[in-house]
Amino acid sequence: MHEPLTAPEYKAIAAGLQFPTNAFIDGAFRPAHSGQTFTSTNPATGDVLAEIAACDATDVDYAVTKAKQAFDDGRWRLRSPGERKAVLLELAKLLERNRHELAVMESLDSGKPIRECQTVDVPDTIHTIRWHAELIDKLYDSTAPVGANALTMIVREPVGVVGCVLPWNFPLLMLAWKIGPALAAGCSVIVKPAQETTLTTLRVAELAHDAGIPAGVFNVVTGGGKEVGEPIGMHMDVDMVAFTGSTPTGRRFLRYAADSNLKRVVLECGGKNPAVVLDDAEDLDLVAEQVVNGAFWNMGENCSATSRLIVHAKVKDELLKRIGAYMREWKTGDPLDPENRIGALVSKTHFEKVKSFLDDAKKEKLSVAHGGDTHGGIFIEPTVVDGVTPSSRLFQEEIFGPILSVTTVNSLGEAIALANDTNYGLTASVYTGSLRNAIKLSREIRAGVVTVNCFGEGDATTPFGGYKESGFGGRDKSVFAHDNYCELKTIWIDVSDRSVDETIR
Repeated sequence: MHEPLTAPEYKAIAAGLQFPTNAFIDGAFRPAHSGQTFTSTNPATGDVLAEIAACDATDVDYAVTKAKQAFDDGRWRLRSPGERKAVLLELAKLLERNRHELAVMESLDSGKPIRECQTVDVPDTIHTIRWHAELIDKLYDSTAPVGANALTMIVREPVGVVGCVLPWNFPLLMLAWKIGPALAAGCSVIVKPAQETTLTTLRVAELAHDAGIPAGVFNVVTGGGKEVGEPIGMHMDVDMVAFTGSTPTGRRFLRYAADSNLKRVVLECGGKNPAVVLDDAEDLDLVAEQVVNGAFWNMGENCSATSRLIVHAKVKDELLKRIGAYMREWKTGDPLDPENRIGALVSKTHFEKVKSFLDDAKKEKLSVAHGGDTHGGIFIEPTVVDGVTPSSRLFQEEIFGPILSVTTVNSLGEAIALANDTNYGLTASVYTGSLRNAIKLSREIRAGVVTVNCFGEGDATTPFGGYKESGFGGRDKSVFAHDNYCELKTIWIDVSDRSVDETIR
C-alpha cells in the first residue's frame, strides 16, 4: 500500500490530467457513430470534466462484431496460459505506474475521497488483476472415472463475448472484478461503465492495449443504460453479461437474456446489510470502529455497507456513545483533501434520494444520535438514526448513503429474525464473545458473506455475492469467479479394442 500524497500534490495532478472522451473499440478510441456526447462533471464542484461519446445500439453492434471476430480467430483465447498471464501482469505494472493519475481521475469523476482511491481502490484493482493473472496457469482440468474402454476429459473453455456492466460506486475495482477472470479465461469483453463514472475505465482500456491485449479483446462502449446497456443485454452475439448494480436493473438483464439468446447472466445487486451486536461482545471500542467503517466507507455508497445496526439493549447506549467518538475522525469535505473521509455523493439526483431518508426520519420522529446535516446540495454528513422499527423505510430499503439505522433487540433469536427480515442477503457482520453464538449467527443469517467481530468482504481469494435479491448466477472474486466465464465441455474418447461390428452387436 502506498502512502497518500498531500492535497496540493493531488490538485497539481488534477490540473494536468487529460481525460479520455471517446469509446474504445477494436484497439482505438472512436467517437459515437451518432456524434452525440454527454457531459461528465465533478460532483463535488459541479465543474465539467469532459464531453464523453454517447454511444447507442449501432456502436454496441460494432463493438460486439469486433469482439466476436477477435474471439473466433483466437488472437487471445488461443494464446497459451503463460502468454495471457504475462500480458495481464504487464497491465498490472502499467496500472501501478499510473496509480496517482488513476486515483485522482477516480476521485474527480465520482466524488470519492482521494485517500480511499489511493489506498484502497487502486491497490485492490492492481492486486485483483495480478491475482487472476497468476491463476491462469494453475487451474487444472479433470477426468472422470469411466472405466478402461473410454477416456473422458472435462475441460474449461472461455464462454465467448462478455458484456461487463459496471456500477458508479467502485468504477475501477468493479472493472477489475469482471475483466480479471474474463480476460484470464480467454474471453473478449465489452465494458459499459456507468454514465456517471466513465473516465478510469477508458484509461484502463488504453493501458490494457499498451500492455499487449489484442485489438477487439477489450472494448469500452460509453453511454446510458437504455442506449448501451439494453443493446448489450439483448445482443444475440453476447454470450454472457456480468452485472453489478441495483436489483431492479439486474432484473432487466434476466429479461433481456430470456428475450434473446438465453445468454448467461451473473448479477451482484443490492444489500441491506446488518451488523448484529450481542450483549456479550467483548470490545465495544473495536465494535464501534468496525461499525463506523462499515457504515460510512465510500459514503455508504457500497452494496455491502453496514446499513442496519441490530444491537442488544444492554449495550446499545454505550455502543452509540463510542460510535460517536469514532465518527469524529470522519470529516466531510473536498474529496481531493486526504484529511477528509467523506466526499461528495455521486450526483444531485442521488443526493436527493439519500436525503429523503433523513426526511423520513424526521417524519417518523426518530432520534438522530449523530450527524444528520447536509452541505452544498451534494454532501451528507455521516449520520446515525436510533429507534428505527422493522416497518420503517430506513430498515427495509437500500439507502446507499452515509446513514446507519439502529434497532434494539433483547435476544439472539430476535436478532437473527430481524437480520433476515429483508429481501436482500449480501453481507452481514456479527459481534459476540461467544464462539457458539458466532457460529449460530453465521449459519442462520442468510447472506453470502458473514464476518465475525469485524467488517469486510474477504479478499481476492474469497467469493463475493449474495442470497435472495442480492445476487444471481455466480460469484465475483476467487477461483469461483473463473467458472462464470467458462463453459464446461465433456470430451469422451472411446479407447476400447473392440471392432465396429462387435460394438454394434
